[in-house]
Amino acid sequence: MQFNTNKEKGNSGLGIAIAYFSTNGYTVSIPLNDTQDYDLIIEKNNIFKSVQVKATGCKTKYGNYQLALKSCGGTSGKTYKTVIETNVDLLFVLTGDLSLYLLPTKCLKNKSTLTLGNKYEKYKVSINY
Repeated sequence: MQFNTNKEKGNSGLGIAIAYFSTNGYTVSIPLNDTQDYDLIIEKNNIFKSVQVKATGCKTKYGNYQLALKSCGGTSGKTYKTVIETNVDLLFVLTGDLSLYLLPTKCLKNKSTLTLGNKYEKYKVSINY
């Protein structure tokens, strides 16, 4: 999958995340605005979790997908938050080859980037058809 723009990347990630959770028996709620740290709220068996969704087409020189965990903005491009500094429960990741990862944010250690190497294979998930 090739992402031509950041908007396309974000829309693809969100759409695939909704498909993943829906086909795995979750109720999915989408917030009305974009000021919260999470992109989705999921519920299953009366357990609610907040989810931040990321998508990446970027690879390291070793062929592993890599994504930014920080959010930047303003005229200076200054970092204003990172995933591990939020109260989000889960990070859902879509990669350019359509691999899906669902990581508890507690397992994240790095503030700026995440490289999806062998260490994160146990967090790979798939859509149930």
